[in-house]
Amino acid sequence: MGRPAVDPIPDAPAATLDLGAERALAVADYHAGIEVGLRYERGVELDSNADQRRERLLSLLDRTAADRVVVLGDLVHRIAEPGGDEAEEVRDLLDALDARGVPLTLARGNHDGGVADVFPDRIDLLPAEGVRSGDVGLVHGHTWPGAEALSASTLCMGHEHPSVRLTDEVGGSRVERAWLRGPLRREPFLEAVDEAADGLDWNDPELVVFPAFNDRSGGTWINVEGESFLAPFLPEALAGGEAYLTDGTRLGPYREI
Repeated sequence: MGRPAVDPIPDAPAATLDLGAERALAVADYHAGIEVGLRYERGVELDSNADQRRERLLSLLDRTAADRVVVLGDLVHRIAEPGGDEAEEVRDLLDALDARGVPLTLARGNHDGGVADVFPDRIDLLPAEGVRSGDVGLVHGHTWPGAEALSASTLCMGHEHPSVRLTDEVGGSRVERAWLRGPLRREPFLEAVDEAADGLDWNDPELVVFPAFNDRSGGTWINVEGESFLAPFLPEALAGGEAYLTDGTRLGPYREI
């Protein structure tokens, strides 16, 4: 048997991807410089975790011996052009990847508008509608995927930061980052994608929503009634999704947890 298209790494918000010619380490929502953003947005003062984030990613890269790193959107936190500590964090990450001879591909997210201007020629930047690489579609998820990404048998996205709120028998609760996976429904995309309904190349893809790599970025509680999704096609396009913890625990249908 061949390699799985998406192979989650145990106990990590990351996976390896089979991109055909390459094997990639994929994460979503890195949010470099989030501490600066939280200071301005919410008045929250936190010491920077930039070094720890970088070392966690590099450790996973060493563990998997992947050929490239794929970030499924929101490499940076502030929506404006990154500068200061935020730009320094990205520069240090790129320098460390360059030293290993590993390129970085970024599926453009809603926070990544100024990345190309600050780091020209250092990042392989994908369009917001995503692309297909091998048999894997790569998008961030803040906009409708394009026909090319939807033609893959597996569509990978970030943006949601999916989390579950788990309650024990005595009423205590905790929030855990989670994977969300399930068959993608074709119908919601027929009008949104610039293709005739009978011209959309559809291979019954599985949608894989990655947990956020950044553990300070909050998330969508996918098992809380009334919680709104961020992607314009969710939850309508994922009627039968299941949730999994990063340790591999299957929680079952995400609306029934």
